[in-house]
Amino acid sequence: MRRPSIGILGVTSYAIVTAMLIWLMACPVSAQEIIFAVVTSVPKDKRQVTAEISVGGTVSQATLAPTEEVLDNLIWRKLEMCHALKVEGLKIREGYRVTSVKALDAGMLPMALQGVAGECLLKKALEFAPLVD
Repeated sequence: MRRPSIGILGVTSYAIVTAMLIWLMACPVSAQEIIFAVVTSVPKDKRQVTAEISVGGTVSQATLAPTEEVLDNLIWRKLEMCHALKVEGLKIREGYRVTSVKALDAGMLPMALQGVAGECLLKKALEFAPLVD
């Protein structure tokens, strides 16, 4: 009985698949980051929310863009200015793509964001009831 030969096409396919696997393993994979955020403005459609965020101890302003699952989440649907959040997401060019969201008490935020949350709440309170004695 004769053994079937692999042939040139079989060796070439094997080499291409091996090269692709090596290339994929060498490519960096963007990992999800844990982000603490204080919402600074909420548009009506809530597909892009501006927030002061803390990632790795640095505070900056960024845009949070939710996935469809997060957009349907009750926390995201009831989102208001000054809400404190713990978010998991991927870094994208516009900001962060949100894959998971949890509401927090402002006291559970990193120290750098607690001041931002406090100022936001004071500003919000003065907008609703200015100079009430």
